[in-house]
Amino acid sequence: MQVPVYFVRSFTHSVFGGNPAAVCPLDEWLPTEMMQAIATENGVAETAFVVQESDAYRIRWFTPEIEMDLCGHATLAAAHVLCQRSPEPIAHLVFHSSSGVLRVIVSDENTAPDRLYTLDLPSRKPVTEANLPEVISQALVVPPVAILKSRDYVLVYPNEDAIKSLQPDEKIMAQINLDPGGVVVTAPGDQVDFVSRYFTPGASIFEDPVTGSAHCSLVPYWAEQLGKNRLKAIQLSARMGQIDCELQDDRVLLTGQVKGYLEGVLTI
Repeated sequence: MQVPVYFVRSFTHSVFGGNPAAVCPLDEWLPTEMMQAIATENGVAETAFVVQESDAYRIRWFTPEIEMDLCGHATLAAAHVLCQRSPEPIAHLVFHSSSGVLRVIVSDENTAPDRLYTLDLPSRKPVTEANLPEVISQALVVPPVAILKSRDYVLVYPNEDAIKSLQPDEKIMAQINLDPGGVVVTAPGDQVDFVSRYFTPGASIFEDPVTGSAHCSLVPYWAEQLGKNRLKAIQLSARMGQIDCELQDDRVLLTGQVKGYLEGVLTI
């Protein structure tokens, strides 16, 4: 059996930046155990599997360890791959997922390789939490000024320098099981509206480079705090990622570029 695979980087202008994802377009679904094994072997933060269903697609996401309920950057990557494979221009794509219907709008103002993709995700506004688990407090050392939670813990800090200087203890944080969530730290940005970093305790990739799903919580929070629905964000990982964000009612729109890196065939 041969399965096509594409390695791409989302939310970046550079093939050496953003968040790496693998995309496997399929004619029909493989067994879940095989898809998990492929994702483990690929070794990137997420592998997206897509199967066409009429005029839409079904999408599933796997980290090297588990299947996820939502992944923004791998959905953007899948849209890029499907556009690249299509003989005709594509203006928008519809994905059915375990988190509902997701849409990607493909900009007609930019041509490849500078095309922009806008991902339409559900808003997950975080709510205030009274306390932070002691393990997370010990791992981060520096206490946040606000504690919130949706799927992920959302910890607010006073400024960008505080986010940059955080050095969480991976071994300590691994003691808590947050699957499928993680810990996002955020603050007002110096040159953008807000910045963030994202940590996944116990995962093989501890700090995620750019996390679309985390912005489902970050965007509604900062939209309320800053009093505006259009925001610019940077995720301050080593690979860095830039995201243009917009809150529209109960949806979050994330716009960015995607860069292809490697194409191949898996022989199974």
